[in-house]
Amino acid sequence: MKTKNYFWTILLAGILFAGCSSQEKPESTGTKEQAQETTTAVNNESEKDLAESDTKLQLMENKKIGKYLTDAKGMALYFFAKDQPNTSNCSGDCLENWPAFYSEDFAVPEGFNKEDFGTITRADTGEKQTTYKGYPLYYFVKDGASGDVKGQGVKDVWFIVNSETSFAQ
Repeated sequence: MKTKNYFWTILLAGILFAGCSSQEKPESTGTKEQAQETTTAVNNESEKDLAESDTKLQLMENKKIGKYLTDAKGMALYFFAKDQPNTSNCSGDCLENWPAFYSEDFAVPEGFNKEDFGTITRADTGEKQTTYKGYPLYYFVKDGASGDVKGQGVKDVWFIVNSETSFAQ
């Protein structure tokens, strides 16, 4: 009985060792190339999706307010009229209702100049925030879905951003 157990243990160890071996078994070249092409295509599509979905700002349009800037998911971006260039004056409860927008790198839609966008480091949180023409950009917590613009005109100090946006200085 011990001999059979010893035999099966050695056999299983050999199979596991062979299965975990770092040497590649010869495959048919076509199958291996197809697998690599599929992996590359999936990786390229994932990178393309990431580039298009997570890093591209877009313009959307609302019948009442016209065209406006959104993130890649269609969430409206706003500016706060009480901000100063490269300085946010929205903190505490304000920041809870108007979360800061930040993206490391992104493409801009037609009509916008990439050089008009920048980044500041917030004095209150130490986190980065994207700016447009020096003014920090925000979301509005009540905008629950793509295309919502519920923050437009709130308290006459919150406004959507578009290519015609001008800032009082």
